[in-house]
Amino acid sequence: MSLASTIGEKPLSSSANTNFKQYLGNTKPKGAAIPAGLQEVLLAVVNTCSDLSHEVAQGALIGLLGSAGSGNVQGEVQQKLDIIANDKLIDGVKDCKALAGLASEEMELPVPVQGTGDYLLLFDPLDGSSNIDVNVSIGTIFSILKKQAPQAPLQTADFLLSGRHQVAAGYVVYGPQTTMALTLGDGVVMFTLNKVTGEFVLINDAVTIAHSTKEFAINMSNMRHWADPVRRYVEECLAGTSGARDKDFNMRWIASMVADVHRVLSRGGVFMYPWDQREPHKPGKLRLMYEANPMSFLVEQAGGASTNGNELIMDLQPTDLHERVSIMLGSKEEIDRLQHYHS
Repeated sequence: MSLASTIGEKPLSSSANTNFKQYLGNTKPKGAAIPAGLQEVLLAVVNTCSDLSHEVAQGALIGLLGSAGSGNVQGEVQQKLDIIANDKLIDGVKDCKALAGLASEEMELPVPVQGTGDYLLLFDPLDGSSNIDVNVSIGTIFSILKKQAPQAPLQTADFLLSGRHQVAAGYVVYGPQTTMALTLGDGVVMFTLNKVTGEFVLINDAVTIAHSTKEFAINMSNMRHWADPVRRYVEECLAGTSGARDKDFNMRWIASMVADVHRVLSRGGVFMYPWDQREPHKPGKLRLMYEANPMSFLVEQAGGASTNGNELIMDLQPTDLHERVSIMLGSKEEIDRLQHYHS
């Protein structure tokens, strides 16, 4: 008997031999083939992430750790890998004929490209980059929109669409394995990078999030700053079987959104990065366009939910390219409870 069989590991299905390019050519979300232009953009992003995975894994061996000594458009300290990842993604997609423009969390303004298509790419090149030097999982998050006025010159307003306008979204998490989650609006699939071939291989063609959970993720050090509904929810979780919830919860917090959300997609749970009173004029910390919208698209498509407490994240109408939001996402039963407490 193999070790895998003794620990209950499930055998991979025949679909596990499907690489990402084959998947794009064969799958039909909502009964229709994936447009060639969208396939082109997705392949360019994913191939770049495959290359980036190699550099992330090398780290100190090739001098990529540490601060770059610069700041991004939000005034946050950039790591060397932030800049490298941003430049690599731009170089990797700039020749896509189907792409009209791109926007990055690291840049103030969008960038037009030479393509004649109508797809728009937004990305957080390296989410969780404060964890780079301590070897904690980090990742790339991306979102793809359709330009509403294809023939007009590119402008910032073209990107300011609600999450409902996304035609694709996903992330690549660079951890013990390099794994990608993707949605095209018809469920969520996952791939893992085969580092020998450099190809992403399908490992799960129907990712789902359980409606209920006993796990939550939040930065507990900020508890004194939270609004009452969030504090009430967490206090009930902490009370366990002796409290109103009548069940024990475990808390997890990686401080890397891409890793925390990957855990939610993999085994359920709730991730929260709520508003707090230290900067009351700011609605939240995470970026709507680069983090909240793509992650909310994935979570909804896996059967979960995502909210800022008052509205579903995917329904928010952005007014700024770098707009921030409060976000709570994950198992639907828990998100419904959080929304009820806010109301």
